[in-house]
Amino acid sequence: MRKNYPGFFDEQNKLDRISKLGDPLERLDEAIDWNLFVPILNEAIRKEAKGPGGRPPYEYVLMFKILILQEYFGLSDEQMEFQITDRFSFMRFLGLHSCDKVPDQNTIWNFREHLKEGNVIKKLFDRFRKELERQRMILNKGKIVDASIVEVPVQRNTREENKTIKDGRIPEEWEQYPDKKSHKDTDARWGSKNGEKFYGYKNSIKIDRKKKFIDGYEVTDAATHDSIAGVKLLNKNDSGQTLHGDSAYTGEAFEQAVDRCGMKNKIHEKGYRNHPLTRSQKERNRKKSKVRARVEHIFGFMKQATRNIILRTIGMARAKVKIGLLNLTYNLCRYSYYLQLARV
Repeated sequence: MRKNYPGFFDEQNKLDRISKLGDPLERLDEAIDWNLFVPILNEAIRKEAKGPGGRPPYEYVLMFKILILQEYFGLSDEQMEFQITDRFSFMRFLGLHSCDKVPDQNTIWNFREHLKEGNVIKKLFDRFRKELERQRMILNKGKIVDASIVEVPVQRNTREENKTIKDGRIPEEWEQYPDKKSHKDTDARWGSKNGEKFYGYKNSIKIDRKKKFIDGYEVTDAATHDSIAGVKLLNKNDSGQTLHGDSAYTGEAFEQAVDRCGMKNKIHEKGYRNHPLTRSQKERNRKKSKVRARVEHIFGFMKQATRNIILRTIGMARAKVKIGLLNLTYNLCRYSYYLQLARV
């Protein structure tokens, strides 16, 4: 029996149909000038390249866009390879056709590994943040700080092993078994949020109050207090702006950092044992909450995008790459949303 093989026009008809149904990836691709990231990617990957020169098997921007897709849809490397092969919308976003070779899961993993060194993800994030400022998407009319825990699989270690790790050392028996050591995350820690305990890392962000873009971020282990990362998020560029955040952002060091930056402190007031909040303090906190709550929309997007999938990478360096990419992905999608509004 003769088989009907799809041709070019069949593929185009399929894409036209997807566009009519509303393809968010098409809007995102049209909104972003991906050339903004080319110099940083070229510098980072070429430094890591080994062997003789030549044209890379896949363009760096294409691979970078694959990482953005991963964070947008919460996909593993294996799932990513399948979805690119299977979905026309993914192929169009990446500039591929059904006849093109698709990067496999190992290629995706290796590319992401190249981005661990030299703070590459932070540089990519900052490059787009500068573009947002240039287009007056970040208005600097107030900032909000908050943190969210990113979980990783709980490590099944003995008490002695955990004690050794907390002391900043690697258990001696692990050194004899490299395979076991490579699967052990010695950087993640236990932390608590809203009375619940979690194991993993913490994504601390500072957002622009007006349009809810992420203005800066810090990645720490889950045990690090919010205020410690909060100090690193503040800088002189925030001078004169209000700063909102929950009562976790307290302490002398954080308050001094707010003063040094010349910000107006609108952090929630905190009650203590034998010194509960007064009625007026509670009322002030209630008014502040209306502003601070805007940051929850961002974490809501992230949880929806990743579908609450646990981070499967090992170690702080890889966690910084994944979490940084997630923050950047949010900003890219937020920017696309505003451009869409402007066209309506």
